[in-house]
Amino acid sequence: MGSVAVPLAGLEESYDYIIVGGGTAGCVLANRLTEDKDVRVLLLEAGDDRTTDPLVLTPGLVAGVYGKDEYDWNFQSVPQSTLNNRIINQARGKMLGGSSALNFMMLVYPSKASIDAWAAVGNPNWNFEALKPYLKKFATVDVPSASTKDICSITYNNDTVAYGDGPVQVSFGEGYGVTNKGWFDTFASLDLLSKRDARDGQALGAFQNASSIDPTTKTRSFSAVTYLTPEVRARENLKILTNTHVNKVLFDTTGPEPVATGVEINVNGIVSQVSASLEVILSAGALQSPQILELSGVGSKEILAQHNIPVVFENPAVGEGMQDHPIVCQSFEVKEGTPSGDVLRDPAVLKALLDMYTADRSGPLGQLTISVAYTPLVNKTGVISDEGVKKLFAGRDFSNPARAAIRDIVTNPNEPTFQYILFPTQVHIADKPDNMATHLIPVEPENFLTVMTILNSPFSRGSVHIQSSDPKAAPVWDPKYNHDDLDMELLARGVQFVEHLVAPESALGKLLNQSGRRLPQLKGDDLETAKEIVRQRQISVFHVSGSCSMRPREQGGVVNERLQVYGAKGLRVVDASIFPIEPAGNIQSVVYSVAERAADLIKEDRRKAVKV
Repeated sequence: MGSVAVPLAGLEESYDYIIVGGGTAGCVLANRLTEDKDVRVLLLEAGDDRTTDPLVLTPGLVAGVYGKDEYDWNFQSVPQSTLNNRIINQARGKMLGGSSALNFMMLVYPSKASIDAWAAVGNPNWNFEALKPYLKKFATVDVPSASTKDICSITYNNDTVAYGDGPVQVSFGEGYGVTNKGWFDTFASLDLLSKRDARDGQALGAFQNASSIDPTTKTRSFSAVTYLTPEVRARENLKILTNTHVNKVLFDTTGPEPVATGVEINVNGIVSQVSASLEVILSAGALQSPQILELSGVGSKEILAQHNIPVVFENPAVGEGMQDHPIVCQSFEVKEGTPSGDVLRDPAVLKALLDMYTADRSGPLGQLTISVAYTPLVNKTGVISDEGVKKLFAGRDFSNPARAAIRDIVTNPNEPTFQYILFPTQVHIADKPDNMATHLIPVEPENFLTVMTILNSPFSRGSVHIQSSDPKAAPVWDPKYNHDDLDMELLARGVQFVEHLVAPESALGKLLNQSGRRLPQLKGDDLETAKEIVRQRQISVFHVSGSCSMRPREQGGVVNERLQVYGAKGLRVVDASIFPIEPAGNIQSVVYSVAERAADLIKEDRRKAVKV
């Protein structure tokens, strides 16, 4: 059905701002922009409003949303040649709140160097100091209890009152136990226990991350609940439309430069148009913001021509530069008596825990007991010497500013090359997973813990592009994991280090069945075996970014420092796709902070325009 000139019933003919995507960033923008009563905002979300859904709100039921069409876009990669041609799954939130509604709620702050690298690649106004106020603005972080501090070796957090006063509620919980203590004691024995607060951007060693869980209600605290409160939704200048698919951005091309004038939407098969008098803001995420740009005629001439899409303006960088944190999952059988989340395979256990949670929000379903660590470049002997680091990087080309910035992080002994995660269950890796739940549902009869190795600053770059002119066809995502062979070299060394963590004499190793099973049944102490573990056990950790990169246009940029799309007026991108370099750690804190800062930039630009 073709476009019609009038909007759907219930919509105004024009809004000041149209936000495409009601995810982590989009909800922030909708809240902040409508703080000005004179600004009219339309927030469009392809999924539904699941803010009262127990499956979304209950932290311990997160695996239940994966692969279900009403919650999860459930993207699949093309086969990855460096990973035995396995297909990698990418869960993405298809509901108000986006991926903040289905992530693992880990609230980890980025390293200072990984954000300062944004300035180093041509964005002088984006560094850690510029972002730091917004890292504090988006959340309220509860104080860890004395028992949590003791078990998790938190010696650096002296807060007596909540940190920050932002909408997202963040807490530490009370469910930590012997496995967490084993984790911290093991890193302490290796002289890798963090002595600094990660919020300062310079943490190194094992530390206890907080979680985006409301400490009062023990429910997931995500953008649609926290930024779109009943009070915000009641604002007369905010309209939220769910179950609305955006086909493309509309442009006026009669002037010297295209101007975004609105969007074409599809609601239950009815195609319509809505106008934006000031800006269209894409917040559809790193896989779908570039898809919408290409569907709108913004991208590579060759790609658009393949799908008979007229070129509005060319930028071959759209959809390129895709980055993601690779994560290698090794599972180890635990001794009898060592706690493992695998016991949830028993329906009776799950029912008992559900009853506890329903009754008074007690028990493990309202908590997250994952622990983490940041380490410098390590291998089977521990922290790699300066000489070893120089040898590993010798003879490689770092003339590209981004590669040079990443090298400077990875080779710095005071920066986190790796993030390690202690995960409380087994992880199953399939060649062609149906969805993320495939990895999380226990299929082995034994009980396990999993140690995960994440490369914080990958060198490889992938892509995401449309596969047809059909707006509802999934884009083609090719992350190209380890295509830069340096990533494989680094990851393998990170896997080697895991043998230190699970060694029989370590505190963590003493909780494991040393003669029991491993997944995979390989010991990664030798480099080639460690690489095979990567090939068999690496997946994505949900941190796709970089596909609409913020950097100078001549260096492959799609947006400028104010997140405005090069080549057009009235069009911005605000989500993880603008990250020029992947930040260290779990990225939800950075997405929230970028959105908060973007809201201020948008307000500032409007004030300037009004004065003119």
